[in-house]
Amino acid sequence: MAMGSKRNDLYFVFMNYDPEYHRLRADRTKKGAYELDSYLSRKHDELLASTLGAGSFKKTLSLVIVDGFAVEITKAQANVLRSANGVRVVEKNEELA
Repeated sequence: MAMGSKRNDLYFVFMNYDPEYHRLRADRTKKGAYELDSYLSRKHDELLASTLGAGSFKKTLSLVIVDGFAVEITKAQANVLRSANGVRVVEKNEELA
């Protein structure tokens, strides 16, 4: 295996301020919660597909408490995501010793 560069690790990606996220999050109804879930899932999927290319990543979950998601990607893909529009921070999930 070449220098581990192709190894996928789990990264957490957090998005910039999004007024639509905040509007939906403020709606405490069941319908509002469902709309927030589907909005974020779609938004995160579209970002990944347009930035990294379909099938080259594995999104494990979208986070609702913050506008973010977890995705299994390579270090190179993480660097690409860092400069993507709307992305605030990309953090590698570090195992705590």
